[in-house]
Amino acid sequence: MEPGAQPFDFGRKVDTHLFDRVIDEGYEVNMSDYISESWDFFKVHAAEFSGFTLILFLLTAVLSKLDIFGSIALTAVMSPLYAGYVIVTLKKIQGEAFRFSDFFQGFNSFLPLVLAGFLTGILVTIGMVLFLLPGIYLAVGYMFTTAFIVDYRMDFWQAMETSRRIVTKNWFSLFVFGLLLALINLLGVLAFGIGLLVTIPVSACAVVLAYRDIAGVHGGEWRRPL
Repeated sequence: MEPGAQPFDFGRKVDTHLFDRVIDEGYEVNMSDYISESWDFFKVHAAEFSGFTLILFLLTAVLSKLDIFGSIALTAVMSPLYAGYVIVTLKKIQGEAFRFSDFFQGFNSFLPLVLAGFLTGILVTIGMVLFLLPGIYLAVGYMFTTAFIVDYRMDFWQAMETSRRIVTKNWFSLFVFGLLLALINLLGVLAFGIGLLVTIPVSACAVVLAYRDIAGVHGGEWRRPL
């Protein structure tokens, strides 16, 4: 953990005017570019990405055996761990080297990431169960929540709402992007499941690259403690 980092802070409010231009003017979604660049990232650091993903698999297998308490613990742990993909990709975007330990820096923003993980899951589930379409809308809309929390140290609700507002501007294109990533991961499943060690990190990195092009990276704010 970084010196001075405070993982149990709720995060902070960010000036929403930073995103008005994106929301007002719109943007393009270059799916093939994101996936191609993500694949290039992965090839250079295949051992690190696959090794970290294997750790997530093993942790999921262990916690899933603990019934309801395991499910709660799984959400609490996986939210900051998934942020590791975001942090490493942000480092790569800015031309910085990374260490394997950087995958675990999501715990520096533990509380907002966990709260976002729980609330996103609840809202998407309710939307799916009751009306289906609202659940799909929110599942896509919250695509950049983790990136906003890590990059800006936003509080969980503002990160969720900022992501939803930006994604809504070009929701259908990002929905197709999400379907494409789901298809890629399905291919990983069909490859005896082992392929997921490749497709999961490639998909996660591709989402961060989309975030970069659409919202812009906040100059390395993710590296600094609150």
